[in-house]
Amino acid sequence: MARLHLEIPEHALFYRTEMSVRTSDVNGARHLGNDALVSMLSEARSRFLFAHGIDDSGAETEGPGIMVTDLATLYKAEAHARDRLLFEVGLADFNRYGGDIVFRVSRPADGALVALAKYGFVFFDYGASKVVQIPEAFAARFPEVNRLS
Repeated sequence: MARLHLEIPEHALFYRTEMSVRTSDVNGARHLGNDALVSMLSEARSRFLFAHGIDDSGAETEGPGIMVTDLATLYKAEAHARDRLLFEVGLADFNRYGGDIVFRVSRPADGALVALAKYGFVFFDYGASKVVQIPEAFAARFPEVNRLS
């Protein structure tokens, strides 16, 4: 099976947030567990969207919410309890129904790249239980994001 490869352009990352690795995030091998990293990525995604005035659940506003369709993660270095991690977050590859939320996770203390990741997402009408087109107001907030045909 081919190895996963992610390229995240620098210009696609336009939000930053930090989180510390908790002792409960560490697995039996004494480093950040993959399940904990996924939870941290979800928190970074939620912070990013909130900072841009977007309710990612669709529960508090009229209209569609955001549904994650896939996740790809490349682990580059270990992180340990109490490490402070920087999550750089952005968007890429808008299509008719959504796009990708992209992440670069690093450890500022030594500059180590810990992980690269991307979430595929679509807009979803939870009331009608169906995928819907990306709202024009959402796409207009991010004119720098590339569009796929």
